[in-house]
Amino acid sequence: MKNYTPIQPDWLSKTLAGIIGGGLLSFSIVGLFAWFGPSGLASSISDTELLWRTQFNMWLSVPIWLLALSFTYMFRSGARAWFCLLSVSAACFAVLAILRGVS
Repeated sequence: MKNYTPIQPDWLSKTLAGIIGGGLLSFSIVGLFAWFGPSGLASSISDTELLWRTQFNMWLSVPIWLLALSFTYMFRSGARAWFCLLSVSAACFAVLAILRGVS
């Protein structure tokens, strides 16, 4: 039989990782979508269109955050969940900063 490491029930650690790390991940993904999505926020648009885009981006963060929170419990341990979520969100924020600096 192979060495199998079962999923550890680190409920508190995984939940906090999903709330904090998943929140950061969702904000970075929404930031990428807001700035570089279809005719991003940097383009000249009317006030009404800006309002609609801002509201859409704001509400888009909630489903992404809940998706990240729900998948957090699939990690083998809480430490791995923290590491993966924070490293992916840091990478997304870095891509956002680099792309905003270039454009």
